[in-house]
Amino acid sequence: MGEVLLEVKDLKTYYPIRSGILQRVTGYVRAVDGVSFTIEDGETLGLVGESGSGKSTTGRSILRLTQPTGGEVWFQGKNLLRLDEREMRPMRRHLQIIFQDPYASLDPRMTVGQILEEPLLVHGVEDRAERRRRVQELLEVVGLGAYHMHRYAHEFSGGQRQRIGIARALALHPKLIVADEPVSALDVSIQSQVLNLMQDLQEQFQLTYLFIAHDLSVVRHISTRIGVMYLGRLVELGPSESVYDEPLHPYTQALLSAVPVPDPEAKRERIVLKGDVPSASNPPSGCAFHPRCPHAMDVCKTVRPEWKQVAPGRFVACHLHA
Repeated sequence: MGEVLLEVKDLKTYYPIRSGILQRVTGYVRAVDGVSFTIEDGETLGLVGESGSGKSTTGRSILRLTQPTGGEVWFQGKNLLRLDEREMRPMRRHLQIIFQDPYASLDPRMTVGQILEEPLLVHGVEDRAERRRRVQELLEVVGLGAYHMHRYAHEFSGGQRQRIGIARALALHPKLIVADEPVSALDVSIQSQVLNLMQDLQEQFQLTYLFIAHDLSVVRHISTRIGVMYLGRLVELGPSESVYDEPLHPYTQALLSAVPVPDPEAKRERIVLKGDVPSASNPPSGCAFHPRCPHAMDVCKTVRPEWKQVAPGRFVACHLHA
């Protein structure tokens, strides 16, 4: 660790809002609104926030599964957002994704062997025997057997399907995997098995993860650092233990106050936020969190807080830490 593998600068992804008979653009949904961070080689960066905060769109924009509106994404010395589709194709070997829904992300018409063989075919592995050997190897690596390769996705449980999704992501020996809420659709009893598998694979294959989730206990279990998103913007970023033990941003403090504590004797003040998350098509002026913030000041209503480093490795966007 130590060497920066991925650098995201001022990433923006806006979706146009069209209305009227002529479908003119009347506004934009600011799904990702100026996000910047780095991921070091071999680490796991957890990205958390409420539904609609822009976590998944950030991950998909980095991989260009969703086309960003602006910003820069630097990977191996290249700005991915400046590459055309032909130049981007070889880069996709090194950038893979594990999808949230193991039921929807596997083609029901293909056997597991065909699903795992497809990326090898697309990226030019011509030798059929080599592809078959690699498929068997992938199944065994994720805890399934080679005999599973002739079965279809509907014949597996949710946890087994997610293992197949992980195997597909590993097929081309990637350097970075975006894990888009990979355990949120699974039973709690299965979640820990999949998380432990991901950690074992990270060590075995020197993988780097961008781990997207809304379950804070899951993120703490697997992440080296944690970034907190609210309404398309990063509001806090820091080492996992530091963010949990001493959250700086009022939104992070409110999120962590809602995490259940296993000790019934432990006392924790519950921070209840007023109101709902504003619309990303019409975000509040200044700090996007100010209408719900218990510490809001006049400056918060008009001036967007600067994203700044306030301690080694700790970043926050809040006027309380100006």
